[in-house]
This record gives sequence, C-alpha cells and structure tokens, in this order.
Amino acid sequence: MIALRSVRTNKMRSVLTTLGIIIGIVSVTGMATVVNGIEQSFENEMSSIGADVVYVEKQPWVRNADYKWWEYTNRPRITADMAEVLEKKSRFVKSATAVVRTGGGASYKDHSMVGVLMMGTTANYPSVHVLDVEDGRYFSELDEHGSRDVVVIGANIAEQLFPIQDPLGKQIRLRGRKFTVIGVFLKEGQGTDGGASQDNRTHMPLSTFSRHWGTRRRNISVQAKLVEGVSLDDAKDEMRGILRVARGLDAKERDDFELNEQQSLRAQIEPVKTAIYAIGIGLTGLALLVGGIGVMNIMFVTVKERTREIGIRKAVGARRRTILIQFLIEAVVICMVGGIVGVLLSFPLSMLIQLILPSSLDFQLVALAFTICVAIGTIFGLAPAWTAANSVPIEALRHE
Repeated sequence: MIALRSVRTNKMRSVLTTLGIIIGIVSVTGMATVVNGIEQSFENEMSSIGADVVYVEKQPWVRNADYKWWEYTNRPRITADMAEVLEKKSRFVKSATAVVRTGGGASYKDHSMVGVLMMGTTANYPSVHVLDVEDGRYFSELDEHGSRDVVVIGANIAEQLFPIQDPLGKQIRLRGRKFTVIGVFLKEGQGTDGGASQDNRTHMPLSTFSRHWGTRRRNISVQAKLVEGVSLDDAKDEMRGILRVARGLDAKERDDFELNEQQSLRAQIEPVKTAIYAIGIGLTGLALLVGGIGVMNIMFVTVKERTREIGIRKAVGARRRTILIQFLIEAVVICMVGGIVGVLLSFPLSMLIQLILPSSLDFQLVALAFTICVAIGTIFGLAPAWTAANSVPIEALRHE
C-alpha cells in the first residue's frame, strides 16, 4: 500500500518515468508483429511454391557473385512439351505442368481493374499445386484441346468486376479479348505470384493463351510435382538427365536450364531474415535499456527523498526484506503501468502493419510484453531498493 500510495502521490513523475517503458513496449510489440508478418508472408510464398515441386526454368532463383545474366538470357527457351517428357520418363515425377504469364487489365461492362496476372497452363495444374475453386470449376482437358476462351478468376477480380452479380457464365475482357468465366478461386488474402496478388490472378488453357498472345518469346516455367517420399536430390538428378537428353546436350556441354526448388530459395533468404531479426532485437533492446535506466534513476531519487521515512520504519522494526520488496513493488508498478499503455498503443500499430503484412498481435506477445515489464522493474529497481534496504537507521533519521 505504501508503494502504491507513493506512485499515486507523484503522478507526473510516474507518468514521465513510464514514457521510456511505453516506447520500449511499443518497440517490442511492433518489432515482433513485423517479424511475425514477415515470417507469415514468407511462409505463404513458400507454400505457394510447394516444398515438393521442382521448377524447370531458364534463370536460377539463387544468384551468386559469379552470375552472368547474358549467359542465362541467351539460353534456348523452355518449351511446354518438357512437362509431358518428364511425366512420361521420370519415375520420381508424379505430375508436371507448363505455366506462362503476362499482365494486363480486366473489364466487364462499366467495371474495370488493372494489375491482373493472366496465367496460361494445362488442365493438370491442380495436381501440381493446391487450388481452391470456390464457385464453378477449373478448366478441363477438353477446354484445353479445344483452345476454348474460358477463364477461372481470382476473388478480387470477381469482387471488383461483379460487385452484385454472379460472375459464372459472364464474359469478361482480358487485354481486350473476351473470355467466359467458369470458376472463381477462393480468396487467399496476402501473398503474391509473379508480382501480383493471388486474388488478382486468372487461369486459362495454355493453348488459349498461346492463340491470343503467343508463347514463342515468353518464358515458360515447367513445374513438376514429385512422388511422395522421394529424395529431392535423386529426383533432380534424374530430371536433369532426362532434360539433357530431350534438349540434345552431349556430355561436355553445360546445362542450358535450371532446376529451382524451395530449399535453395530458403537458403538465400535465411541470412536476410536473420539480419532483420538481429536489427529488430537490437533496436528494441536499446529502447528497453533506456526505459530501464529511467526507472532506476527515478527510483534512486525516490529513495533519496524518503531516506528519513526509511529510517523511521527500520527504527520501529521494519526488516530489510520489507523495505526491499516495497521499493521493488514501486518500480514494477511503474513499469506495469507503462506496459499497459504500451500494449494499448500497440493494437492500432498492429492494425496498420496488417495493411502491409499478414500479422496479428496475439496473446503470447501481450504476455511477453508484461513479462518484460516485470523483469525491467525487478532488474533496474533492485539497486535502488537494495540501497534503501541497507541504509543505517541512525544515519537515515539524521537525514534532512
């Protein structure tokens, strides 16, 4: 009660002391929310790539210091028939598809939007990647063989072009060409594919894409899903041999294609993530250190001001432990008040971060913030409390 009364009596000083803690807690929660968002965003990207999918492409995903872009650019283009070759000849490939992309606008009557990712692929794309079609269906082999002008659209496209209508069966324009909507993908939220949101994508038969916009000068990606349980290295070795034969390379020639997969991308991104974490921890640690020093400073002032009170209490029988706990409680209460305010300010901050990254301020993070507050109050309040507890009663009574 004495500790709480002291905090209440010196309101302005207590408020100013908590500012450092408030800044520290907002920094901790903000940093943790950002890191959590980056982690979730990265995992969303990795899940869309697929851990058991190998990508046959002209360019490598991981580029070291020896990377020579002109050598990769001049490689022969990847052709869609390589997907069929891998499916037929590889023991480790369960299914393979070819994908080609372009960007543009979409419109339906008076509604239009830009930033649409148009993907041409094969009917077996859902057997390589997980797809959720909420309404309608995905295109079939008959659609592909007939080069039909059908398309499956993302949730954002459906919402913007058809705010009050059912998009199924309607004809939309993609880069000026008419397509019939046969399906709508389930809304996925954050995450990108080829620089566009997953919800801004459209899928159409590869043959249809080629008829409208051609594929001879476009980069085609052949994506192969591996049989469950096989070694990634063994599968890549077999695929490399099959592709070398298919492309007519002799033993002395270097590969004119790349086999990209998730693990190599993770290895490249990991140092960047580690650096982000280290910088975030360093900045928040510095903010908390400044806040803790502020608490220690004020507590020393408080002990100095109340030296005579301490002497009287010890003279009438107060033990050192009682004095120590009293001032520790005072320091912890100040930090807890700062923590409460800091957490309250962190909620709107986390909402702003959610506009950019898929993150949230969860209960564990709030509990961590309050644990840090108690730790700071205990650690930085211990020295002033120890000084008060070990003061000599006679000297304390003489203090003016």
